[in-house]
Amino acid sequence: MSPEPILSTIPLVSTRHAACSCEQLRLTVEGEPVRVSICHCLACQRRTGSVFGVQARFDAEQVTTEGASRQYVRVSDEGEKRAFFHFCPDCGATVFYTTEATPGIVAVPVGAFADPSFPAPTRSVWEERRHLWLRLPDDIEHVS
Repeated sequence: MSPEPILSTIPLVSTRHAACSCEQLRLTVEGEPVRVSICHCLACQRRTGSVFGVQARFDAEQVTTEGASRQYVRVSDEGEKRAFFHFCPDCGATVFYTTEATPGIVAVPVGAFADPSFPAPTRSVWEERRHLWLRLPDDIEHVS
């Protein structure tokens, strides 16, 4: 008689990989994001070249990076808090950023994952800067 199979009680952890366009700067995350959000602020519009930015936020312990990066520091519109954008020195793509307002959190532009099955955003911020033609999911949290 064969022994009963042993069922693991270790939870499955998803691993995701993000990279810049040339894949020189790479990032790996273990586990699910703390939050996925859309930002309509003008700085995100300029940074992405799109009408909004979409980012996933992770606890810093979930994130590892490989490759060289350069940093762009942006001061908030209020002039108080800073954001530290890490981008590839070769292709220029932003792969992650941190902010003084959210210590211990690493934000990753969702497009850097190049994964159409990535979890959908649950929050939309800076909506007063949203392009009027843009429609959002009905169930998303709206923050002005």
